[in-house]
Order: sequence, then structure tokens, then C-alpha cells
Amino acid sequence: MLASQPQPHHLSPTFHLQHYRRFPPRPVILHTRSGRLRLPPISSSLHHALPDQDNDGASITENSTLRTHNSRSTVLLLRHLSAQDQEDPHGQNIQGHLPLLKQDREKLLEISLRSKRTPQFPGSIYVDSSSPLVQSVLTGGNSNLDQDEDEVDDEMLVKALEIRRKVTAEIFKEAMRKGKFGITYCENLVSRIPEFIDYVMIKAVSMKKLPEFSRSSYNVRARVFIDESEVVSLIRWLKHNSLSYPQIGKLICASRGNLYSIRALAEWLKSIHVKGRFIGVALTRAGGNVLERSLEELDEIVEYLESNGVRRDWMGYVVSRCPEILSFSMEELKSRTEFYLSMGMDKNDFGTMLFDCPKVLGYLSMEEMNQKVRSLFERFWLNNEDVGRLLAFKPQLMACSIEDRWRPLVKYFYYLGISRDGMRRILTMKPMVFCVDLENTIVPKVQFLRDIGVQEDAIGSVLARFPSLLTYSLYKKIRPVVIFLLTKAGVSQQDIGKVIALGPELLGCSIANKLDHNDLIEFPRFFSYSLEERIIPRHKIMVENRINFKLRYMLASTDEEFDIRVKEAVERRRRFESSVTYQPPSDSQNDDSTKTSSFSQMPDIAVEST
Repeated sequence: MLASQPQPHHLSPTFHLQHYRRFPPRPVILHTRSGRLRLPPISSSLHHALPDQDNDGASITENSTLRTHNSRSTVLLLRHLSAQDQEDPHGQNIQGHLPLLKQDREKLLEISLRSKRTPQFPGSIYVDSSSPLVQSVLTGGNSNLDQDEDEVDDEMLVKALEIRRKVTAEIFKEAMRKGKFGITYCENLVSRIPEFIDYVMIKAVSMKKLPEFSRSSYNVRARVFIDESEVVSLIRWLKHNSLSYPQIGKLICASRGNLYSIRALAEWLKSIHVKGRFIGVALTRAGGNVLERSLEELDEIVEYLESNGVRRDWMGYVVSRCPEILSFSMEELKSRTEFYLSMGMDKNDFGTMLFDCPKVLGYLSMEEMNQKVRSLFERFWLNNEDVGRLLAFKPQLMACSIEDRWRPLVKYFYYLGISRDGMRRILTMKPMVFCVDLENTIVPKVQFLRDIGVQEDAIGSVLARFPSLLTYSLYKKIRPVVIFLLTKAGVSQQDIGKVIALGPELLGCSIANKLDHNDLIEFPRFFSYSLEERIIPRHKIMVENRINFKLRYMLASTDEEFDIRVKEAVERRRRFESSVTYQPPSDSQNDDSTKTSSFSQMPDIAVEST
């Protein structure tokens, strides 16, 4: 059967051999003006290689002309055209008994399941899937392995399934292209949804049982199902809400055909202030069962968190950073919440902790949470309430690994000579130290202290006294302060290590806001005090009372101690002034402007406290 869009479908030599034996090549007769010209038969190279005798005893002459062009298509055409005329004495078609190799059967199967005719070159053959030849092959009537007709060829079934899956994928891509999606986007998305393609295939096959689709082809049924599911419009809506194609593919497969649940959950996430790309993050990370949960169950989770200190306008941030919360049952959510509240943490602290680090509630298992708390008890001698206050202040500790962060850091602190009390001080003052990388963050800072001259036995004391040093940037914070002290503050290179060891708080000072206001280095801790809260107020008191203190007495004391020193200095100044005698003015000095006491002409007294 000739087709308007031909394409060669090559069959095996066995196929050609059987056909040649049934239909030997015939001589060609040309009619000319001088008479008839008889030409030798035209045969392919395959015919030339056959034995000298066919089944009918006809011999192949040496004058046969070889023809290799399009031999298989020609043989298939001749076989198809003569199929109606070749019957055995029992009235059965001869071609049904001819053997056909597996590769030929697979080729014909692929042709029969193809969604549409592909472009072909002129002169080739298109085999209709409804032709007797194809039907006889697919039904196993021409098997050459002497199998029973009812026996199922598993390999052919798998091959048929793969071809049908490819056809379904092409139909899905076609539907997406009609929805104005690009070719690349269609290819990428379809490659992510193999489960949904199988789901479409199953539904399209089951639609055959419906009366209105009983006579429809598979392609028609697949297109109808894709259109009715509205999956293309859902993909566009999800893409508009900043979901990437991997996220969309994961959601479609997780929905198990219930595509409505995806849109409903996304709208619910918007109602609790989950925004932008975090909608996709929450949908894909929340867990497979979240699409099966009702909106009432999700509302119950939100209401419970609100009752325990999580504000409504925080809920979107918490859920977007830890969407696993949405997959918890109410019993599991309550047990996790009570885990923190039982450590003396009130509801306000719990809500603030969850906002600072949402992962503390849903990222870890209950076993891991208990293990971290036990480690804090055992390693740092903290009680239940101390741990509660510590986690409320720095919940990121729960997200740090014991094996990767805590244990190596504790060993390193012991190596530096830091006692357990010192490590507990570091933990309570700057718990973030136990969340940073040891090799890339802490070790370089310790080596820098060695390089500037801090003694080895003093490094542990420096870190315990000022733990914030370990969280500062070495090149943006610590080094600039040291360079300032060396170049502008007058500290020599030999003394810089001693200065830092005596006052490590210097490394936390701001050069622009604090160090540039003073050029004194006599009292190193001077630079660690706040200019607005301590230095200026106490300097103002000394100016008003006309007294002066050394920096260590001016700043390194409490407010009560400073007030006592001020009163004592004022009293000493008063006793000193009372011992001064006044000289009467001379008669020549009649100008009132010159009538001043000798006290008013005295310079201010500088009193130093001892």
C-alpha cells in the first residue's frame, strides 16, 4: 500500500528470503518500435546471494541484474500487494506461516503505535497498522519459534509499553506547546514527570470502556484526558508563582493525579504570608503526605503555633524556612513543642526562638534533639534552665552537628588550655562560636594571635575573656584594628602582643566610631568603652567639678565607685581652697571688672586619685 508520506522500514534478510522463494523475479519486457525487448530479471544483492534453486525449482541465472536500491521496501510492497492472491489449499494466507525475526516484529510494532506519520522520502513504503501483514505479526500468527498462540511474549509487551510511553509524552508536549510553552521547557518538564505520563497512559486506556470513547483512538483519548485534567493551566499558574520546572515536576508526580490539591495548598500558603519562590520550597519540602491533608488540619497546626507565642505575621517566615512542620501530626507537633517548654522556656521565648531558627522544630528528629541537649548537660555542666535560656538566645546550636562542630572544637579548646569553665563562658557569651567552621574560621585567628606576639599560654585566656573575637572577620575587622594600633595609636610592634593580651576587647572596637576619637594607648581598655554611654558622661562630671582622674580610675569602676571618687576629690579640692588667703585689692584698681578674688585667678586643680 503506497503512502503519501513514505519512510523505509527495513526488514531482515530472512523476510526477503522467504518472499524471494515465493515470488521469484520476473524478466522485464520493453515494447519498442522495432519490436519487444526481453531483459533479464532485476534482483537485489540479497537475491544474488541466494542458492541456485528456489522452492519451485526455478533457477537464478547469471544474467540477473543486481539492484541494491530500496530493495527491502520493494519486497514489502510486492508482498503486501500479492497477499490477497497467495493462499494455501486450506484457504489460509501463506504469509501467516512465514518466519519473521524479532527485530522485524519490533519495527512493525513501533509503526503500529506511532502517534503520527513521520516525514518520509519519495518512493518508500508506509505500512498501515491495520494491514493484515502487521496484524498477523502482532498477533503472533507468523512466529517462527513454534510457540502457542496464547503465549505472551514479555519482551514484546515491554517494547510496546515503552513505545506507548513515548507516544504519550509526545502528546503531552504537544498540549504544552499549544499552551504557549517553549520547546526546551516542554522537554525539560516532561523528563521530570515519568510517573504522571504513565498515569495519563493508564487513564487513556481505561477510557476505552466508556461508550463515547469506544471507537476513539488512543491518541484522541490521551488528548481529551490531558485537556480535562487542566494540567497545562496548572503548570502555567505554578510557573507564574515562581516555581521552577523541577519543583513543578516533583509536585505533579507527588499529587498522584489529584492536581487540585496542588493549587489549593499553594493558595493556603499565600494566606499565611508565604511569598515568592518560598511557595515552591514549601510545597516540595513539606513531605509527600501534605498534599493529602485537608486545609482544616493545616489551620489547626497554625492555630496551635499561634497559641504558643508564634505571631501570625511570623507564620509565613517559619513555614517557608521549615515546611516539614506541615507534615507533622498534632501529637508529634505538641511533643516537639513541649520539649522546649519543659526546659523553663516561656511561650514568648519559644515564639522568638522559632522565628530566629525555624529548623529547631522540624529539621531534627526527637532522638537527635535529646542527644544535643544531653551533650550540653554533660560537656558544659549546664542545668535544664540554663539550656533553655541558651537555646532561646541562640537556637542555631540545635542545628549544629555534634560530630562535625562540637566535638572537634572542644578538643581544640583543651589543646589551647581553656578549662571547662572557660568553654562554658564562651558558650554562654557567644554560642555562635560552636556553629562556625574550626579549620577555616577559628584556627586562622589563633594563628594570627601567635603572629602578632601573643604568648601561647595567654591565647586561651584571650579567647575565654573575649569570645566575640572568634566570630569577627580576620581581614575586615581584626587586622585593620591591629594596623591602626601600630600606625596611629603609637603601639610598637614589640608591645602589640602584650596590649592585645591585656585588652582583647580592643579588637572589637570600631575604627571609624571609636578609635579615631582618642589617641591614647596608656590604658588599652579605654578603647573598649562606649564613648556615648561612659566616656563622655564621666568626662562631663569631672569638668563640672574641676577634677581629673587617670583613665583606669575614670572608666574601670562602677557608677557607685565613680561617685565616691568624685565626692572625695571634690572634698580634697574644697579643703585646698579654704587654705588660700585672699589679698585686698589696691586703691588704684577702681575698675569693677578687675575686682576679682585671687581664687578666681587660680588655675584649675588637677587631683589624681591614688
